[in-house]
Amino acid sequence: MAKIVFALNQSLDGFVDHDHTAFQPDPVLFRHFIDDVRGMAGSLYGRRMYETMRYWDGDHFEWDAPEREYAAAWQSKPKWVVSRTLKSVGPNASLIEGELAAAVRGLKAQHEGEIEVAGPELAHSLTELGLVDEYRLYLHPVVLGHGKPFFAGPRPPLRLVASDRIGEQVIRLTYVPA
Repeated sequence: MAKIVFALNQSLDGFVDHDHTAFQPDPVLFRHFIDDVRGMAGSLYGRRMYETMRYWDGDHFEWDAPEREYAAAWQSKPKWVVSRTLKSVGPNASLIEGELAAAVRGLKAQHEGEIEVAGPELAHSLTELGLVDEYRLYLHPVVLGHGKPFFAGPRPPLRLVASDRIGEQVIRLTYVPA
């Protein structure tokens, strides 16, 4: 059975903003993300995060070798997209239709390994349904003062199970529901 993992970059004051340059990974963190994607069973996205990540479906001439490596890993993994407005999705992606809880329980039952959920609103919905098995907060040394919070709703009781320094600037905190 697969494990649902909510993992996302965030500022010290708890906000996520993927357009902010402070979240640009150093080479060590980027290598970590390449290896992370390679090891996943797939990714579960809300519409906005999926549209952001579609960048990696391309083939950009300016990419360096690690960016090409990340893109190849990302393209090879299945993606499931929760959206009421999208009518179609890109390669190796499927729209989740119908009841969210049943669809995600089905994904967990059909797959082994980790399915990463990206996007605080989708993660909030899955948290309310009791379907998130692990939270990974990648803390960057920046204070944004605004934006979308990592936890889009009430925080569930959590228990810290690991803390790791990744690269020069980032700490990953790993929590499970208490």
